[in-house]
Amino acid sequence: MARYIGPKTRIARKFGSPIYGPDKYFEKKKYPPGMHGTNKRRRKVSEYGTQLKEKQKTKYTYGLLEKQFYNLFKKALKSKGITGEVFLQLLESRLDNVVFRIGIAATREGARQLISHRHITVNGKRVNIPSFLLKEGDIIGIREKSKSLEVITNSLGSARYTHSSWLEWDNTLMAGKFLNKPAREEIPEDIKEQLIVELYSK
Repeated sequence: MARYIGPKTRIARKFGSPIYGPDKYFEKKKYPPGMHGTNKRRRKVSEYGTQLKEKQKTKYTYGLLEKQFYNLFKKALKSKGITGEVFLQLLESRLDNVVFRIGIAATREGARQLISHRHITVNGKRVNIPSFLLKEGDIIGIREKSKSLEVITNSLGSARYTHSSWLEWDNTLMAGKFLNKPAREEIPEDIKEQLIVELYSK
């Protein structure tokens, strides 16, 4: 299955959460999509259905395909610590997510494109793999020739970026630093990771 490129508000309404960020259309229609709107009778969701929905919501949030998602979960399963928390930390450690978090790109999708087009560097070397997992102390920069790109300057000039204690940004150098993996309470996404663990444990 390829990545979803359709209407994002529809997906946000499906999961009942603005997973792609602030969305004025979602705020107007916070009920699931469909021709009957709020009048439609909806069946009670099973335990499996609830777990599957949470997994799908997380996949859409971070923009991963099923194989990538499951491989990262298996990595978390083999790691020390609480599986669900470690899994979220790995998702947050992906280069595309960090480029989005520090404000170089306005969306994770945009971050993936910048990385694929070799505009982003890690420790001074160009990296074109969005799934690249960052380690503590890694420096995320912008290729010198790309610093004036309108899409980057517009994103950095917006007020979207909010400080994360596990990330550092130097506006003068136009570079960020991955300080450490975030604690669970530092991850702002509305995700019930335990449901995903339960789903894959069946």
